[in-house]
Formats: sequence, C-alpha cells, structure tokens
Amino acid sequence: MLLLGNLSAGEKKIDTRVESLYSVTDPQYLRSMGVLLGPTIIEGNTVKHLENGVEIFPAMLEAIGSARKTITFETYIYWSGDIGKRFAEALRERAQAGVKVHVLLDWVGSAKMDEALLEEMRKGGVEVERYHKPHWLNLTRMNNRTHRKLLIVDGQVGFTGGVGIADQWNGNAQDKEHWRDSHFMVRGPAVSEFQAVFLDNWIKATGRVLHSEDYFPKIDNAGKMPAQMFSSSPTGGSESMHLMYLLSIASARQSILLSSSYFVPDELAINALVEAAKRGVKIRIITPGEDIDASVVRHASRARWGELLEAGVVIAEYQPTMFHCKIMIVDGYMVSTGSTNFDNRSFRLNDEANLNVYDAGFAAEMTKEFEQDFAKTRPITFEQWRNRPWKEKVIEHASSLLGKQL
Repeated sequence: MLLLGNLSAGEKKIDTRVESLYSVTDPQYLRSMGVLLGPTIIEGNTVKHLENGVEIFPAMLEAIGSARKTITFETYIYWSGDIGKRFAEALRERAQAGVKVHVLLDWVGSAKMDEALLEEMRKGGVEVERYHKPHWLNLTRMNNRTHRKLLIVDGQVGFTGGVGIADQWNGNAQDKEHWRDSHFMVRGPAVSEFQAVFLDNWIKATGRVLHSEDYFPKIDNAGKMPAQMFSSSPTGGSESMHLMYLLSIASARQSILLSSSYFVPDELAINALVEAAKRGVKIRIITPGEDIDASVVRHASRARWGELLEAGVVIAEYQPTMFHCKIMIVDGYMVSTGSTNFDNRSFRLNDEANLNVYDAGFAAEMTKEFEQDFAKTRPITFEQWRNRPWKEKVIEHASSLLGKQL
C-alpha cells in the first residue's frame, strides 16, 4: 500500500488535449494564465539572466551578503563541496548578524550533504528544515519531492532557475565536470510571489507562518516586465504546471524553443507539439547528449521522439557537457523558466516553481542564448532515429515504461 501510494500521481490527470484558441500575445491567453491557471501577472519587474556558475553563484552569494532582515532559501540539490561550504558560511554569517534565515532542503536532494554543514548553519542561527524527511506520518508522500529552487532576500530580490548547490554547477561549463545551466535574478513586485511559493512549502514542513513586513515588504517597480511565479504540487494543483505548458504550446503561432535537461513528454505533450508543428510552428528542442547524470531518462526520452521528428520537430543533443537548462520560449514573447523539467515527475510528482515573463525584449535575449547553445548540439534526424541499433531500441523502450516516474 505504501508503494502504491508513492507511485500514485495523486489528483485526477488531464485526459484531453488543449485546443488552440488564441495566440500567446492575445489578451485572453494572459487572462487564462493569470486567472484560470496561476497567480496574478504583475507589472513592473526586471529579470536578469545569469549563465553558468561563474555568474550565478557570485550573484546569489552577493545577495545573501547584502541581506538586512530576511533570507528564505528552498532547493532540491545541496551537496558537500566548495560551493556548499561557501553557501553555508554565507547563510550562517548573516544569521549571526541578526538576519532571520530560513532554509528548506529536500531530504532526497540533500542526501549527499555533509551533516557537519547542517550543524554549522544551525549552530549559527540558521533555521534549517528537510522536506519530507521519512516519518510514519508521511510515508505515502516519500515520492513527492520539492524540486523548487528559490532564494529570496529581504523580500525584495528573488532568484530561480535550474542550478543546484553543488560543485558540478561551478565554473563556466568548460568541461565534462562542469554543467551548463541558467538562473535568473528578479527585482520588482513579482518577488512577493516568490516569497508566497516558498511559504507554501515552509508551512507544510514546519507549520509556521512567516508573514510580517520583513518577508512581504512594499515593493516598488523595478522595470517594465510583466511576470508571475507559477507553482505546482501534488498536494494541490498538481496539473497546473502541465496545463500551463500545454496551453502555451497550443497558443504558439510562430515558434517554440525548448531547453530541457530531462525531456520525457507524455502522450498529451507529444500530441500538442505535433499539432503545433502541423500549424506551421517551428519547434526546436535541446536535450542532453551522452553526458547526462541519469542515463535512463535519456533512453526513455529517445524512445518517444518518433512522432515529433516525423512531424518536423527539431531535436538536438548538447555535446560539450551535461545540459541542465529548463527554458521555454514561445513566439518570441513568453518565456517560462525555473525548476520544471518536461516530464511526468515535474508535472505530477514534484513540487515545482517556474517564472513566466511576458516581454519581447527578454524573449529576444533568451533566444540569443538558445541559439548559442544550439550551435553546440548534434541534431538527430528522423532517419537516424529510426535506424538506430536494435539494442538501443530495446533499452529505450524498457526505460520508457518507467516514464510515469521519470
């Protein structure tokens, strides 16, 4: 019974395709995104793209060092190593200076973390909690992990994206040991939604509510970008992220650019992408190549490429190192990025958070980044996929059977 409870996706799943009724630039699309599916789309933000650890970690550590009132931090991966120590020291230093520091780590994702780092933070005044640590009260939720990646400082600046706290993300993706990833720093009123998403899991883990002005201050406009922080969880709204992707694909009229570190689409997603391609939408997808930390995911992914490639979708494998980006750009206008992978685990089993930005200028900037990454890929043709060795087909088919858990 415990096994079945953990393998269950929870809420009722979407079982019909999402019709293509309007474009992503249509006001009705924005109303659907901000009212039907998610939180309010808030004006007045600025979003800065940070590429690889060489830019990401200094920006996050600088923000932590500037904290005067509060730090809230939720992440999946937190491992030992130089980066883990630097973050622990920075968080501890701020706590000792009187800043209220709250850290929420996924129990599975932080399993490789040295307990000494946890004790160092706790002794320094950092409040550290582990999400879904094994306990008889939550044994049926062991398969539900928080995959969210959120850092909020003084309720004024927020970070999200794909990066974990581990040395694999350090550097500039210069070799096989250093991964390619993107993270984003946000200023403006949308940061309050970052804080609300963090608080969602903090309450689940601790039962304590953080609600003073120190956490939710009045935030002045910092730019002109409309944005929202989209979230999902099996304990409430598990299908909202899945539906957000399906609705955005259905609303595409020109192009879809997808960077996906774990791309295992279900039948609905495959159908949505194929139908978009038939409408004339140009679709390109970047996934990891042989350098991937979960080979079963790559095998399961490749098993599902046939219909997509035959429909004209371009799928290309990143060559230099592990590709960990999670970014979708639709019609050069809508950008969605954060912790969500294009797979069932993200859509139905994990707690996820994505930043959606509706701005042509930002989309152009991210399209440029996509093109730079695409130049380092190896596109796979339908003929190559169809004629791959039979042993690969067998392994891929077997891996695909695990798709509901990947």
